Amino acid sequence: MDKSCNIDAKGRAVRFLTGIFAILAGLVMALLVLQGTLSIEMYGIAIAGSIVGGLFAMWEAREGWCIVRAMGIKTPL
Repeated sequence: MDKSCNIDAKGRAVRFLTGIFAILAGLVMALLVLQGTLSIEMYGIAIAGSIVGGLFAMWEAREGWCIVRAMGIKTPL
């Protein structure tokens, strides 16, 4: 897969903001698990996926590279 820049400034900004939102959502869910409101068995994968996915989106924004576009799928941003 070619890792050359394939998104513009708008796409980078959207990915960065999406990454921040996903990480914050994961942290909120983790806090709710710690408080006993949510069950770790039900939400553990969602928490990990949200945080890891958010970090990946922020990395894509920093690199200016989108894995979906690299696979040949056209995205609107």
